[in-house]
Amino acid sequence: MTDTDQGKNLSKNADEHIAKLKSQIIQNDECGTTHYNLAVALMGKQEFVEAEKELHDAIDRSPTLAEAYVLLGGICLQRNDLEGCYRFNQLATKARAGFAEGYGNMAFVLLQLIDGKDPKEDEEKMDKAIKNLKKAIIHNKNFVQAFTTLGTAYFMKGLVPEGIKANLEAIEIQPEFPVAHNNLAVAYLEIGEFDKAIAYCDKAEEFGFEVAQELKDELALHRKA
Repeated sequence: MTDTDQGKNLSKNADEHIAKLKSQIIQNDECGTTHYNLAVALMGKQEFVEAEKELHDAIDRSPTLAEAYVLLGGICLQRNDLEGCYRFNQLATKARAGFAEGYGNMAFVLLQLIDGKDPKEDEEKMDKAIKNLKKAIIHNKNFVQAFTTLGTAYFMKGLVPEGIKANLEAIEIQPEFPVAHNNLAVAYLEIGEFDKAIAYCDKAEEFGFEVAQELKDELALHRKA
């Protein structure tokens, strides 16, 4: 079977799955989970307008369905609507107490909103992001992305040792998580620990991360012949 044939089969299967979910909704329109599952399937086909409607329907029927708020935040992010993304993830944490992903996403948005125009406001956003990430980790101690984002927030504040610690904790959870290795390579380069920086850079590439050429060029100056 050619790749084209496989693609056609995948598309056909997706269409059949969507049709089945729509049929289930016709029979029982009050199931929020079915509306949510339909939205996920539609997003897989990049039919975001219809998916957005289904997510709102899911929330109308199941107000505690935190995952639906997160997906609405994802749609906002695609539209570069950071404030909308933040708002929906905030609603997710209210819909379900202790929903770690919502706190992590809120922190990510806050860091994206830092623009250098007002240092005081930027500092407040970083501090708020760190607070949200710590909440995310409290509720999910294995939330590896929260640890790496926490490391990024610390680096942005100039707290390099704290940033290194957060990324090392990410690697303890998932040893082959490439983002953490790349972050550590950057951090160790910054503080002049070149051997460690090189080792983590090589690990990041080994685990599939596309390391910036600028970082590789800088580390090349410190590699032993």
